[in-house]
Amino acid sequence: MNPDSLITTIEGIGNFYQKKLQFLGIKTIKDLLMYFPARYDDFSKITDISDLKINERACIKGEISKISNIRTRGRGMFLTQAVVNDDTGSMKIMWFNQPFLTSTLKDNDLVCLAGKIVSVKGGVYLSNPIYEKISDEKELTHAGRIVPVYRLTTRVSSRWFRFVMKKAMPVLRDIKEPLPKELVRENNLMEITKAIKQMHFPDSWSSLRKAQERFAYQEVFLLELFVLKQRVKRMKENSISIPIKLEKVKKLVESLPFSLTISQKKAVWQILKDMEKTRPMSRLLQGDVGSGKTIVAALAALNAAKNQYQVAFMAPTEILAKQHFETVHNFLKDFNVNIGFLTSKNDKYFSKKLKNQTIEISKAKLLEKTLKGEIDIIIGTHSLIQKKVKFKKLGLVIVDEQHRFGVEQRSRLIKSSAQKGLMPHLLSMTATPIPRTLALTIYGDLDISILDQMPRGPRDVETNVVTASEIKGVYSLIRKEIDKGRQAFVICPRIEKKEIDEDEEISPMKDAWSEVAAVEEEYEKLSKEIFTEFNVAMMHGKLGSKEKERIMKDFKNKKTDILVSTSVIEVGIDIPNATIMIVEGADRFGLAQLHQFRGRIGRSGDKSYFLLFPSAKSKDSIARLESLVKINDGLTLAESDLKFRGPGDFSGVRQWGIPDMAMESLKDIKMIEKTRNAAKAILEKDWRLKTYPLLEKELDRFNQEAHME
Repeated sequence: MNPDSLITTIEGIGNFYQKKLQFLGIKTIKDLLMYFPARYDDFSKITDISDLKINERACIKGEISKISNIRTRGRGMFLTQAVVNDDTGSMKIMWFNQPFLTSTLKDNDLVCLAGKIVSVKGGVYLSNPIYEKISDEKELTHAGRIVPVYRLTTRVSSRWFRFVMKKAMPVLRDIKEPLPKELVRENNLMEITKAIKQMHFPDSWSSLRKAQERFAYQEVFLLELFVLKQRVKRMKENSISIPIKLEKVKKLVESLPFSLTISQKKAVWQILKDMEKTRPMSRLLQGDVGSGKTIVAALAALNAAKNQYQVAFMAPTEILAKQHFETVHNFLKDFNVNIGFLTSKNDKYFSKKLKNQTIEISKAKLLEKTLKGEIDIIIGTHSLIQKKVKFKKLGLVIVDEQHRFGVEQRSRLIKSSAQKGLMPHLLSMTATPIPRTLALTIYGDLDISILDQMPRGPRDVETNVVTASEIKGVYSLIRKEIDKGRQAFVICPRIEKKEIDEDEEISPMKDAWSEVAAVEEEYEKLSKEIFTEFNVAMMHGKLGSKEKERIMKDFKNKKTDILVSTSVIEVGIDIPNATIMIVEGADRFGLAQLHQFRGRIGRSGDKSYFLLFPSAKSKDSIARLESLVKINDGLTLAESDLKFRGPGDFSGVRQWGIPDMAMESLKDIKMIEKTRNAAKAILEKDWRLKTYPLLEKELDRFNQEAHME
């Protein structure tokens, strides 16, 4: 066996287990060795039977004096009963539905058992314990030590994992250190083979911590190395130099019904100066909801169009794409540009000859015009990166709410343009505030511009955390606002009652849904019981695009008074007349996401109300939500949320497959700066990593597992 051998070379792993392990991403023996435990049980302390306490978990050593199976009446369940003795006393043992144990464990066997001491009518006993025979020939694996517990798939137990992991341990001798020796030495890191062994079978808690520190450092270092390598690579690529058409830019700024903020002017200038360069811009424009990102993007798009370059403007949903289409057209209607609209289901076209009219044309015709260069700016969903969409001279790509627009996606756009080999400039936009540690790591290859001022000044939005006892007062407030001609949002974390998270622990003692509102349930209650005199509508992600468009159009046109919705309204929904928003199950959302919700109200300048109903009553949940009452700055809230919930809940970071140890380290600015400096130093010497082949291979592994692209 060697690290690259298939897992089937381990005795006992046949087709059945191979399929189960592949589901966990385990194909080779090295994959298995790098599949670290989710947690550990401390069964290292052996307790005398005389010292055992009811309801405590404990580990004992002793000799079996008798063991037998009995079958219960009625339910027909097997109980395996035993008595174990040590020098201080005896203890009853009970296993449930494991009748095979009488073949495995025999009278007079010396065993180590770990489990919980329980008291029932039949007496005190050790319930369903982990068991292991004691032998002079081998060290304990399942009890009598710090025991690893693994994330599992169906019909694969932690006991089985520990069993096969022990069989794979001899392969450690062939695992080579991927990190440069100087990094291991300078940072006092545990050497890799020792660290892997300690991760699975730790000798002590201090050894385990050292192993975890080593792999946390390694993964954060690889993350830094990846993003900085992407940056270096981008610096070596070629792009189009798009000069600044200052007169056109000034004309658009002067035509606006509002003044640009200082941060908007600074961001526009940074973007336009980047687009002048012959290396591709890769900039992230970050700003709270309502901070004016779209006009900044429109100025960049106009500058590209007036240089005869095309612009692709992508949004994550059809609703937001259409909103951008109408907004950008409104900004640029006097600037003689053609703007197209393309999604998987819709296509429209604004002609420069008919400035304020929408011309419906076929998708084929729109694609033909784009290929000929007759469309200056095309706005749509990710349908813009389909093979059928081809450009004559693509110069700028604008992407909303997808911070990491990967190299693969950009390369598709390069191929779709007639200018072969020239990378278009990229501007990403987000309303999600990014904490400093994430900005340095996950988005470290991007230049960042921040809009930290509101064009129309601060909004008058009152935020409160409310309880169920205050619901009547909240309903009265909604009535009062609607009677004044205003509108209300009610946000729920779920669509329907039957949806349950797989990893959510539901108590069988109570209604699992009593505290978590569902959109359908809330809609029924509000429309048929509470607000029968008002028009109430419901929206969620499972509705078709035309239905969602119709619902939002009715809400915008004030045909609907109350909109009950899931988080689909989080991105890009603009309803200036809405002055009240209730968020049910508010603790189930991140602070940054709640802050985005809050940005959907108060846009008219009128007094507005943002009311949070938590489903959990824990002090931590309430304290986290209370920070929204005190803080109105998105970036400060993001930093606060990072401490409360961790980086996994930001911008889809969790789905990137970065290990939990590294995730936790993304809160640690010192660790970030240390690994960043180390990555920089290596790339300055050898950005292709040709003199670091093992590190290059490990970086490829990281990229595939974390799918950063």
